[in-house]
Amino acid sequence: MTHAFLRAVGFKKAPGRKELKAMFSHAVLHPKKRQYGTEEDGSVAADFSLELGKRIGITVCGSFDPDHSDSFIPEFYYPYLESTSISTTEELSAEGHAATMSFAGVCDDLRLGVTLIFYLQNRIPYIRLLALDQEIPKGTPACLSALAKEGSILMPIYKDKQDRARSRKEDRHHRERLIAARNGDEDAIEDLTIEDMDIYTAISRKIRTEDVYTIVDTYFMPYGVECDQYSIMGEIKSVEGTKNVISGEEVWLMRLSCNDMEFDLCINREDLYGEPKPGRRFKGIVWMQGMIKLPD
Repeated sequence: MTHAFLRAVGFKKAPGRKELKAMFSHAVLHPKKRQYGTEEDGSVAADFSLELGKRIGITVCGSFDPDHSDSFIPEFYYPYLESTSISTTEELSAEGHAATMSFAGVCDDLRLGVTLIFYLQNRIPYIRLLALDQEIPKGTPACLSALAKEGSILMPIYKDKQDRARSRKEDRHHRERLIAARNGDEDAIEDLTIEDMDIYTAISRKIRTEDVYTIVDTYFMPYGVECDQYSIMGEIKSVEGTKNVISGEEVWLMRLSCNDMEFDLCINREDLYGEPKPGRRFKGIVWMQGMIKLPD
């Protein structure tokens, strides 16, 4: 079965069963990275990552046959993008998916305004943690990335130094009130409620004569029924390209700042409308994934 976001790492034309099987075999025999962990029932889970280009690839997940310890049984796979740096240090947790031995990371980062749910890239260290009946330690950082099937480039909103300084000060003050409200401060809750009403009134007035993308700088919103997919718009901090060594297709790699949180993004060059450059904005639908920095 072809993964919906496989095109983001350079497979616009979906590979067939034979091509996927060949990639799985190559991943197991010549992995960039391999990890093993013992599950609660005693079986050995394993992940094999195949590099397709700079920081992009696929990970094949499965387990070893208990009757034949050298026989690996692939169960599922996913395309990945390696993140370049830490995105959040807020408290993290993880929940298992129903159909596969995979996990979703969960983070309440106040900068986003929503509970962030992402596909956990490094499931093996978390499986080991579960086997020890332990939880993710507080303060454990997470490195986030996103895969996009399509997107577009928007020009930035002009801001001078004073505008940027004022924006940073307002964001910092807003986060402080959010933290206070989360801790039960009634004054902070009231201030945030009034602020939301003021923002709604201001936007309702401006939207009559201005384009929405000249009012809203960045956003991060849940999209559709998949809990780890989001509609985003973020400022591009850096851009570079890479090429899928199997398909030969080119892929854009970008570092984005969205609601003051930074993460990496990849998209097939043919799926992006416009030319990405630092300072411009990316808008699109993404699948969020990430790595919780647990000991390997």
